[in-house]
Amino acid sequence: MTASNAWTAQMSPRLGKPCSEILRNSEQIVLMAGSALFAGLSARDCSEILLCAQMRTFVRDQTLFSQGQPVNTLVLLQSGSVKLTQVSSDGNEVILWMNGSGDALDVHNNGFGCNHTCSARAMEKCQALVWEYSRLQLLVVQFPQIGANIFKILAGRLRELEERFREIATEKVENRLAFILLRLLKTVGRQSNDGVELGLKREELAQMTGTTLFTISRILSKWGEAGFVVPRRAGVLIRDPKQLMAALEEQ
Repeated sequence: MTASNAWTAQMSPRLGKPCSEILRNSEQIVLMAGSALFAGLSARDCSEILLCAQMRTFVRDQTLFSQGQPVNTLVLLQSGSVKLTQVSSDGNEVILWMNGSGDALDVHNNGFGCNHTCSARAMEKCQALVWEYSRLQLLVVQFPQIGANIFKILAGRLRELEERFREIATEKVENRLAFILLRLLKTVGRQSNDGVELGLKREELAQMTGTTLFTISRILSKWGEAGFVVPRRAGVLIRDPKQLMAALEEQ
């Protein structure tokens, strides 16, 4: 096969694009349609919205945006995980949450005139779709469902913050840690042959749970002896999420 024929074989007969590019776009459209940001939109709508996005790659530890910076873009994660942090008045960095594939980062109703309330840093190599907020505003006018979805996302995050506040005020530390781990399994859990892995250090779990590093280590060691959790230096392996749930219900 000549070089010309080889190229032709890799092209779409209808669109004149390499098959790899068509496949990549299809995967992005599927991701968009399954995300909370673009829920309810058709594949054709998502395809049109995709044309307005930029593809970005972020390496491990790269900052996507910083606390206090003006909000200029909206980021939808395709792969990888991102840590959201905030700096306290005394200069200490506190982890707020982690986002994974399909999550939109630090969503605002209107990006103009707003500053980021937190910083976002890649925990690993991440692929993302990025829209300029000026362009996003036009898309919201064209596709009102996006605006409705943004409202639902913000309402859901407020509801989760209320739940986490109630848990800190009323639940035992073991329950709080179990609730945090079960939430994280859904967003950034990585399936392996041994279970589901979470790439959070004990210090970060302590921040998110509102307790001390010693207490987190003690609870994880207890669960490790029970066999359904494996504590690691830079993460936690949940062997059996059902057993973790059962431990929560027994409290």
